[in-house]
Amino acid sequence: MLPTSSGADMLAHAWVIPLLPLAGFALLTLLGGWLRERGMATIGVGTMALAALAALAVAADFLLYPPQGDYARIHLWQWISADRFVVDANLYVDPLAIIMMLVITVVGFLIHFYSAEYMHGDEGYRRYFAYLNLFVGSMLVLVLADNLLLLFLGWEGVGVCSYLLIGHWYRNSANGYAARKALIVTRAGDTAFAVAMLLLFTHFGTLVIQPIMRDVAVQWPPGATLPIVTSALLLAGAVGKSAQAPLQVWLPDAMAGPTPVSALIHAATMVTAGVYLIARAHVLFAAAPPVLFAVAVTGAVTLLLAAGAALAQHDIKRILAYSTISQIGYMFLALGVGAWSAAIFHLMTHAFFKALLFLSAGVVIQALGQEHDIFRMGGLRRALPAAYWGFIVGGASLAAVPWVTAGFYSKDQILWSVWASPMGGPRLWAAGWIGAMLTGLYTFRLVFTVFFGTQKREIMHRSGLRSTLPLLVLAVLSLGAGFVWLPGMLGTGTLLADFLQAPLPPPTLHGSARLEWLLEWSAVAASLGGILLAYLLFLRRQRRLPLAGLAGWAYRGWGFDRLYEALWLRPYLYLAYANRHDYIDAFYEGLAELSAASHVWLSLFQDGRVRHYAAGMAAGAVLLIAIAVWL
Repeated sequence: MLPTSSGADMLAHAWVIPLLPLAGFALLTLLGGWLRERGMATIGVGTMALAALAALAVAADFLLYPPQGDYARIHLWQWISADRFVVDANLYVDPLAIIMMLVITVVGFLIHFYSAEYMHGDEGYRRYFAYLNLFVGSMLVLVLADNLLLLFLGWEGVGVCSYLLIGHWYRNSANGYAARKALIVTRAGDTAFAVAMLLLFTHFGTLVIQPIMRDVAVQWPPGATLPIVTSALLLAGAVGKSAQAPLQVWLPDAMAGPTPVSALIHAATMVTAGVYLIARAHVLFAAAPPVLFAVAVTGAVTLLLAAGAALAQHDIKRILAYSTISQIGYMFLALGVGAWSAAIFHLMTHAFFKALLFLSAGVVIQALGQEHDIFRMGGLRRALPAAYWGFIVGGASLAAVPWVTAGFYSKDQILWSVWASPMGGPRLWAAGWIGAMLTGLYTFRLVFTVFFGTQKREIMHRSGLRSTLPLLVLAVLSLGAGFVWLPGMLGTGTLLADFLQAPLPPPTLHGSARLEWLLEWSAVAASLGGILLAYLLFLRRQRRLPLAGLAGWAYRGWGFDRLYEALWLRPYLYLAYANRHDYIDAFYEGLAELSAASHVWLSLFQDGRVRHYAAGMAAGAVLLIAIAVWL
């Protein structure tokens, strides 16, 4: 369905947005061998710049000429037609898709722009930009898809691209292991997602998302078995993709890839896919209250576990990785209490400040010759001012420094919604509050350790303008993006909430203005208290957590890897070894032995005597004539 106003032209061409990065992938794949590094960067970065401009134009068109019903469905072609199974390649543009599209393209472009300098001289430069373009294109297909099958295509696309980019430096076997780990762990959730699609098609005869949601509200009563089973399967898919407990183990190891890849995975693609899926299917989850409660509990548990693990890490990128797991946990917590828009608000602000932190970390890592250990750094605030201010702004937003950072407004909205929602309550709120204090603690532990104290290493590389400009843009967004939704006590600026009201209905919140005021000040206390504690422990006294006991357990990710190794990996390897001579292998080994024996037997006739060959030919001719006559 398209608007009939004069602004329909741009909206009708929204298909150009995912097409541009996909075209960049195709060009780099087909023509990259004839291009120099500058040409490769021009295609990779240029297609993303055009995609970002197109996304901004579509968003402006949507705002200036709102389509009927606040959505536009764009038909491209009929994709599959097999009896009752008919799937069209359609795009669906509504306020939720607009927000996701803008975050993906704008942040994706900045990361591409940064990568042009960061990856300079890399032997896989063309391959890197080709996969990066494909990554963004797949994510855009995911968020613009009109039906679950097309969404699943983008879903699997980002999974494959994450594997390819995490293992970009494949000559190191550890990187290949990390890439395989990400692919295998997320496949568990993807399988559950596929089963959920089969269930939905079986009962509704379609995979188009909006008709399914309408039919769910009418045909499936809340708390019935079918919505619970289906939404639980979708939750499993979201947990795998968004690295939530217990499937969070792949994301810290994914830091094996180049730093811009980490920024893209954490900020604009991959891990946000699960949050988007639950928000898009919120009608189905609302019909399954036990599963919705499980979403909230999953988020609360994950944000605490990941925050504790971040506090014990030494690797600068692993700290940020656990931070992402924790912040996605906040989004799941918001989704679980029905605060759909608050989750998307935090997704947006998190994209800005987490991309800023990762790209700033890349500047530090390159400057110190690929050093990752924060305790081998120190005193870098004057030597690397761009990275320092990037960490100050990004870290302040991550820690939710009050009133001046975007992270404060989105996190405060989540905490208020968790307390005031009938599906929330003080216990879930307490988990979020403790997580907020731990966030300030581990974030500024990182900042104080890396940028204050005595400088321990010489600067080996200084980043240029192409690396610092994206930091400036992301710093502005990390500070200013929160003003699109202000808390009630600060005014009536609820632009984002109003914009998302059509696809994501607001939650019913119970609480007075005074209670909201008290909760906001408690959030302020958690943020500033965590930062103060970090100052006392890691700057004033310069303490270092011993990797023993609880701290050692947290450093090892709370033992999830060992648990999965004991439960799955070792038994599987044992069975594979014990069954290495199964009947399937025996069949193929028998074929090989038969081939070898036939070779030995036939070689007996190759004795070099022409008369024997002539006699064989004559005998063969007689045999063929006899067969012809007989038949």
